[in-house]
Amino acid sequence: MANEKIIQCKNLRKSFNETVALNNITFDVYKGELFGLVGPDGAGKTTLMKILCGVESKDEGELIIFDLNSDLHRKEINRRVGYLSQKFSLYGDLTVDENIEFFARIHGVRNFKDRRDELLEFTRLKKFRKRLVDHLSGGMKQKTALACALIHSPELLILDEPTNGVDPVSRRDFWTILAELLKQGITIVISTPYLDETERCNRIAMVNKGRVIALDNPADLKKIITKNVYEIICSSVRKSYQLIQNAFPEIEVQMFGDNINIISEDDVEIFTRFLKMNDVEVIEVKQKIPSIENVFIHLLREESLI
Repeated sequence: MANEKIIQCKNLRKSFNETVALNNITFDVYKGELFGLVGPDGAGKTTLMKILCGVESKDEGELIIFDLNSDLHRKEINRRVGYLSQKFSLYGDLTVDENIEFFARIHGVRNFKDRRDELLEFTRLKKFRKRLVDHLSGGMKQKTALACALIHSPELLILDEPTNGVDPVSRRDFWTILAELLKQGITIVISTPYLDETERCNRIAMVNKGRVIALDNPADLKKIITKNVYEIICSSVRKSYQLIQNAFPEIEVQMFGDNINIISEDDVEIFTRFLKMNDVEVIEVKQKIPSIENVFIHLLREESLI
């Protein structure tokens, strides 16, 4: 990853009437980097992405992309940017081929056929090129949208929750494609509601209520949690969560699917013994490295935001 800054975002603010969507957002994105934005719904991720690609205007702050002021050089910037919006934006009554051709013409790409064939091969959509987009699966629709965003060979790719609602296999395929794009030197900014996906990013900005609450690489973000993290798989997760919270108010407990995570310096047997005394079957206990999800929930708790 080079030291050249592709995006410089300083004190960005945006409000919709009385609602503050972005509150002094500041970060840089470097050339060749995979930069992730993660946060819950309503955190401000989509608003930020729209401002980055010029779909939405900012109220205050400075946005420099490719060393160009976004207020003064938006057309020149947009020629070098590919954007995949959160809302599916292709034409369902057109084929894959026709959609890519449409976006090629929008971007002024005249001799697009070789590039289209290359992208269809790259996204493994070649055998579906004559199929109407309405008849594609969710994963194939997103790959078609990605091909459309890449038809003009952008240097910067902005992806707003591209895997949201996509099946796990298609999600994995999509990330494999992104890894290949990074090898080609494309800089990628991606937002996602899936915290596990951000493990693949070079750096992550954690966003909540319009603010960046943490920004670093995944390994260093995990160091924020200095206590032991215990994963307890048990028979009644919600009951166990409430029992621990009520009996040990000073202990941080997080609930995930079929298990609870306890963050504590104490021996885990204190908690497993307590659960068993309260008729909870403890199936498995293990100590684990903190996950990005652990860190995010921990930071929200620390700031009393939830």
